[in-house]
Amino acid sequence: MTYRVCFVCTGNICRSPMAESVFRARVAEAGLGDRVEVDSAGTGGWHEGEGADPRTVAVLRDNGYGAGHTARQFDPSWFARLDLVVALDAGHLRALRRLAPTERDAAKVRLLRSYDPGAGDDLDVPDPYYGDREGFEQCLEMVEEASDGLLAAVREQVEGRAA
Repeated sequence: MTYRVCFVCTGNICRSPMAESVFRARVAEAGLGDRVEVDSAGTGGWHEGEGADPRTVAVLRDNGYGAGHTARQFDPSWFARLDLVVALDAGHLRALRRLAPTERDAAKVRLLRSYDPGAGDDLDVPDPYYGDREGFEQCLEMVEEASDGLLAAVREQVEGRAA
């Protein structure tokens, strides 16, 4: 059975496609590519059908990650098929939990940086959209730092299903 993870930010052109790309690479490196499906979406549909922000693409490519992406808006009906919905900041977390049709679905929503033991109390990945490339590089660092803990949690769930 496939374990499904969806990363969610505001417009699905900066943070969530970056997290999707990094986590997909981590899943593949861990040999879980056939058991874990990774995608992303936005809380809004402003950029639906567009590619990722060019700065996102550049930072991903410069760091060895794939960058193919088409933005889409999160649909509450997806909760039924998703195992984990990963919000990039507290605003996304609240919006997604409000969209969740059941308490069980709301419990599927977690903040990405909650998987980074070094994150401290600030669990938001800041939106780099209105800044320069440095903000996108910082975003990538935060995503990478949280991805190891997220991978460990997902691996535990996947292996638990096989048992």
